[in-house]
Amino acid sequence: MIFKFEPHYFERVWGGESLRKILFRNIPSNQKIGEAWDLVDREECESLIIHPQTNSKTIRHLLESRPEEIMGPGWDKRRRFPILVKWLDCTARLSLQVHPPSSIASSLGGQPKTENWYVMSASENAGLFLGLKDGKTKSDFLNALRNENLESVCNRLNSRAGNSVLVESGRMHAIDAGNLILEIQQNSDTTYRVYDWGRKDKLGKSRDLHVEESLKCIDFNDFNAHLIEPNQTTVQELADCEHFRIRKYKIKPNHTTTLKHKNEQCILLNPLGSSIKIGGTTLTSGQLGLSPYSDDCTVSSENECDVIVTDNFFNPS
Repeated sequence: MIFKFEPHYFERVWGGESLRKILFRNIPSNQKIGEAWDLVDREECESLIIHPQTNSKTIRHLLESRPEEIMGPGWDKRRRFPILVKWLDCTARLSLQVHPPSSIASSLGGQPKTENWYVMSASENAGLFLGLKDGKTKSDFLNALRNENLESVCNRLNSRAGNSVLVESGRMHAIDAGNLILEIQQNSDTTYRVYDWGRKDKLGKSRDLHVEESLKCIDFNDFNAHLIEPNQTTVQELADCEHFRIRKYKIKPNHTTTLKHKNEQCILLNPLGSSIKIGGTTLTSGQLGLSPYSDDCTVSSENECDVIVTDNFFNPS
């Protein structure tokens, strides 16, 4: 059994058309979608189940009515699903921002958030800002902020399809123009913008900034960040932190690959580049599926493709 969900789409000033053109999402051409929330369990936004047939209409009701079947023994049915999965279509540079570490998040009224970026596609000049350039200090950063010259102190890396990076809470970051990114993160929506590159909206107004909060959260000793490069191994580990693990499986044409066995932890999977089949269910490229604790998960594809698998967000006792 594989559960599929209806995405929530959000227009953004930096959004584009990649979700429609690359992932073939059914989105009107006049909408500049910046974010697609493919799996979310929050009070203000819940994923709707579109497959399989079930009495549950939302992820929240599914976890409340069938907690151990979905997540395994020991799952508290009142607990929110711990992972939020998004697609980000970035045709313009996003704000320079930070998510609060757990040590300070509650005192700021926010939630900690560690996230991982997987680059599905990137234009020739695409890049990612991650931490500071080697040798730059907090004082250098504050001077650059006052002079609106933050590119001089921020570490920018060129990005290409297949790159991946873990963005832990406290790491200052920004996604530059030209990236289509699969973001897998803790279930949090707390972001503090420290700078927005002088951007104005259609009415000529600047977006709100959170400079004071950002300065309390930024790790000013975060130097020399690097991107994971794609390789040809059968299984490549992209991230392994206290909140989740992410691996990329290479699926050969007309071969079956077992991703989990029955009564093993729940996993999330995202095929990239081609459709896959799990039993009688098809997941198209970029579509998210949830394989519950109670079922095994064996995938196959007519074409070579990658499958991003996320697990270790809850290990049943």
